Amino acid sequence: MTSVLRRRPAQRRSAVRVERMLDECALLLDEAGYDALTTKEVARRAEVPIGTFYQFFRDKQALVRALALRNLDAFLERITQRVAGADLGHWTDLVDLAVDEFVHMKRTTPGFGVVDFGEVLIAPGGPALPGTHRALDEARDNNEIVADRLRLLTRELLDAPAGPGLDRALLVAVEATDAVLKLAFRADPAGDPQLIAECKQLVRRYLADHLP
Repeated sequence: MTSVLRRRPAQRRSAVRVERMLDECALLLDEAGYDALTTKEVARRAEVPIGTFYQFFRDKQALVRALALRNLDAFLERITQRVAGADLGHWTDLVDLAVDEFVHMKRTTPGFGVVDFGEVLIAPGGPALPGTHRALDEARDNNEIVADRLRLLTRELLDAPAGPGLDRALLVAVEATDAVLKLAFRADPAGDPQLIAECKQLVRRYLADHLP
C-alpha cells in the first residue's frame, strides 16, 4: 500500500492515522457512496488535520486506491490463513475457499461492496463508474493485478507449474468470477446462493484443464 502513498508513515502514530483515514473512507463509502466522499469529511471523521490527509494522499482517488490495495492484501492473507487451518483434499477446494472469502468480505467488510479491488461500483452488483477498471494502475486492469497476485499464491500453495498458459487461465478465471459474482449481488444484496454455487462450478471446470 505504501506505493500509493505520497510518503511512507515514519512513526507508529502516522501509520495509525493512515489506517484510521482508510477505515473512515470505507464507512463513508457504505453510508453515502463514492460521489459524496470528500477528503474533508474523511479527515474530520478520522480526527486528523486536512493537511495531514494531504501529506499521505494526493486526493480522494488515491485514498480509494489505497483502500482497494488494503482489501486485496487482506483477501489474500485471509485465504492463506484459512488454507493453513484447512484440510484441502484437492485444488478445487481452494477455488471454493477463495469465492467464499470474497463473498464473506462483500457481506461484512466496510466499503467492500462499493470498492473491492479498485473498481468503484454504484451498487454492490454494479454498474461501475467509467475508468475505475484501472483504479490500481493506470496501465493495467484491476483484474490483471488480482490475477497476478493469485498466480503467486497458487504457485506457493499448490506448487502449480509456471507458464503463460496458467497465467492466462487465471486471468480468465478472475474475469469470469468477477462477472458472475456481480450478477449474484445484483440478484440479491447478500449474494444469490445459487449463482455463487454456479460461479464455483464454472471456475472449477474451466481450471481443470490447466491445473493438475
